[in-house]
Amino acid sequence: MKLVNVGFGNMVSAQRLVAVIGPESAPVKRMIQEARGGGILIDATYGRKTRAVLVMDSGHIVLSALQPETVAARTGGKETETDEEEEDT
Repeated sequence: MKLVNVGFGNMVSAQRLVAVIGPESAPVKRMIQEARGGGILIDATYGRKTRAVLVMDSGHIVLSALQPETVAARTGGKETETDEEEEDT
């Protein structure tokens, strides 16, 4: 099982990841609110701004403080040059 770091030492299973999307659009914001109300939201931002929303095959929604491009690169086995989590610390 391959795990993907979504920031601050939090990991998700790469095989269960369906999509990595930005949080800006109204439908995504609605999806986050519905997940929060349904108890299937996992907030891995540690109080920072949400920059990526990960949709899992179980229906869970994971919020990350990393850029979607960074998470996508990590699923492919590559690390980006600069990590936003380290810049914010």
